[in-house]
Amino acid sequence: MAVLLFLLLLSVSVVNADEGAYIGVNIGTVLSAMPSPTQVVALLKSQNIRHVRLYDADASLLAALANTGIRVIISVPNEQLLAIGSSNATAAAWVSRNVAAHFPAVNISAIAVGSEVLTSMPNAAPLLLPAIRFLQSALIASNLDKFVKVSTPHSSSIILDSFPPSQAFFNRSLNPVLSPLLRFLQSTSSPLFLNVYPYYEYMQSNGVIPLDYALFRPLPPNKEAVDTNTLLHYTNVFDALVDAAYFAMAYLNVTNVPVVVLESGWPHKGDPSTEPDATTENADTFNSNLIRHVLNSTGTPKHPGIPVPTYIYELYDEDQRPGSLSEKSWGLFDSTGLPAYTLHLAGSGLLLANDTTNQTFCVAREGADPKMLQAALDWACGPGKVNCSVLMQGQACSEPDDVQAHASYAFNAYYHGMGMGSSTCYFSGVAAITTTDPSHDTCRFAGSGGKNGTYLLNNTALAPSANSTADQSSSTRTTVFTRAAFLQVLVLLMSATLQLL
Repeated sequence: MAVLLFLLLLSVSVVNADEGAYIGVNIGTVLSAMPSPTQVVALLKSQNIRHVRLYDADASLLAALANTGIRVIISVPNEQLLAIGSSNATAAAWVSRNVAAHFPAVNISAIAVGSEVLTSMPNAAPLLLPAIRFLQSALIASNLDKFVKVSTPHSSSIILDSFPPSQAFFNRSLNPVLSPLLRFLQSTSSPLFLNVYPYYEYMQSNGVIPLDYALFRPLPPNKEAVDTNTLLHYTNVFDALVDAAYFAMAYLNVTNVPVVVLESGWPHKGDPSTEPDATTENADTFNSNLIRHVLNSTGTPKHPGIPVPTYIYELYDEDQRPGSLSEKSWGLFDSTGLPAYTLHLAGSGLLLANDTTNQTFCVAREGADPKMLQAALDWACGPGKVNCSVLMQGQACSEPDDVQAHASYAFNAYYHGMGMGSSTCYFSGVAAITTTDPSHDTCRFAGSGGKNGTYLLNNTALAPSANSTADQSSSTRTTVFTRAAFLQVLVLLMSATLQLL
């Protein structure tokens, strides 16, 4: 029994800093069968989604997100804007209930105040800035202003004359709100939240915008759009709209507010007669190219190399959303967690590998803490019942003899042995799903089409949770043996222990 206790997984919360480029996902809830908060979080973990935006501040979902390290933008719904924008006390109570009560267990990074208020609720525009300032004051009073930013999402339609981008400017009727709002964002180092939808730009252009230009497909140089004022070349609608926002801000003498794209995506289904380009192929093309474009830190022609963090709209199809078929079909997954289509992301990193065929693999997360990896490896080869004999010295997967490589093999064997369930590739945050086959030389990983032996002794073990505990002395157990030799001893010890039980 001492050996079994010795192998329990160490629990450590992992918090990622928002540095560089990242992709997030919006989580809408207008579903007839909304998954439970724990199911939502399990899906996020399995897809390595580390940034999300909620359209409210649902307490049960926030509770499920606690101690996951997932960075969360919460929102003030439009219907709450009147109360918060009219009363400092109401704003303070909102922050107390929805931010302070959950932080820091929930990694809340920002508050999105309303949604496209200036275009969808123009009569409420005078309340927008007071609401933002009241919320900021409440964050300051709670000593949370250094951790939680406040901004508001805008439709890109507030930008007029958006091409060429250098001529773009904000709708001048909105300047009484936008000018002080931009100064607020500047003074608090907060981003401009912008919703960028190349799908709608394409649909409304009456054929002027080519489909390839909207989908990030490669264009020959003579087909690229050129800003004649700056001679900058634009190969896609997304970059042009983001740069239009930067130029429009510069027109109001604001040059150091970063743009975060809070919504972007492409519908995978639509009415064939009126929405012929809302297809799974186009949705896959757009979102796959968008993810690669953002994560490669390509930036935009105006700001090359400057990341544009982007949140995909959206996690689930929302079948209860009113309007056309395409309005219900922006999700990456259906309500059961099955992919709406397969993203083609090979080589773009460990993100949104929503292919549930045998072409997904569970591997050790790059940069994960070695002690955490060792504890997770011990669990997989012990209580997880993965057959790790192939990692023994001289066997097919013994080299490279390091914890990263061995953990990747064990994690993947467990993941495939458990049917690639959404929660079976987590291991307290040190594992991630990828579409890149990690097999090498004669070492074949489960799912690659080859076998090195039996991956699981049986399927009775459950994946270690974030609440598992372990003896921290496990981190020092490989100082005498090589890792492969240690694993060999470990398997023998486990066999002897199980015979005694």
